[in-house]
Amino acid sequence: MRNGEIIERIPFPSPNPGVELSLLTIWSSGFKVKGFLAEPKGEEKLDGFLYLRGGIKGVGMVRPARIAQFADRGFIVFAPFYRGNRGGEGNEDFAGEDREDAFSGVELLRHHPRVNNQRVHAFGFSRGGIMALQVGVEYSSITSIVTWGGVSDMILTYEEREDLRRMLKRVIGGSPNKNPEAYRYRTPLYELEKLHAPVLIIHGAKDTNVSIEHAYRLEERLKKLNKPVKTLYFEEFNHVFPPADNRIMVKELCSWMNNQNRQEHLQGE
Repeated sequence: MRNGEIIERIPFPSPNPGVELSLLTIWSSGFKVKGFLAEPKGEEKLDGFLYLRGGIKGVGMVRPARIAQFADRGFIVFAPFYRGNRGGEGNEDFAGEDREDAFSGVELLRHHPRVNNQRVHAFGFSRGGIMALQVGVEYSSITSIVTWGGVSDMILTYEEREDLRRMLKRVIGGSPNKNPEAYRYRTPLYELEKLHAPVLIIHGAKDTNVSIEHAYRLEERLKKLNKPVKTLYFEEFNHVFPPADNRIMVKELCSWMNNQNRQEHLQGE
């Protein structure tokens, strides 16, 4: 069975009358994984949008209204819950092997009959920022990447978030001192040479969940490698933006995505 292949599709109540929502079970490297698919009504070809959630387990779970918001901007959106969640098989391991669920999401969108020329964008919020970068490293064909309040360095996360250390030790297998390779494996900063897609970084300076240092380190590394990057930093915002500002940002990032022509960034590939 092919990664990203749909095993089961169940209609799900949509918060937007112009968007059809489905609860999918897909195949992902040996596991049945759940996720939401949001499709604007109609037959026109659209770009694919891989929505990579933050959090772990029930914290930060995908909200139908959120992915419908992006679908309403003209994208075919798939949002995996990650393995082990909502009846899915396997165990989530915080950007470790569960990155395969993001890769399977790319495959699902690339094979979707309405996705335009296999154009797929990766969007990651919080922990999903790591996953989006991992997608860009794995797929040179990804069209663009957005990381919003995104993690970029797992060792920095361990150092900053004392409240998460117990969970990180359990899921990853110890602390960075005990198991440094496991944290490095989850930190795409070390593999950005393989990334070709343009990157948009969105971050609030007052973010106490994921410090803006994550954004600075990502920006610095991308610029050092001469990779295309745009930053939108906001001095007044924390991890979650106010609703009105959130809507403005969704409109802006979707416009930026639609304007990306990846061929402009592949000279010499």
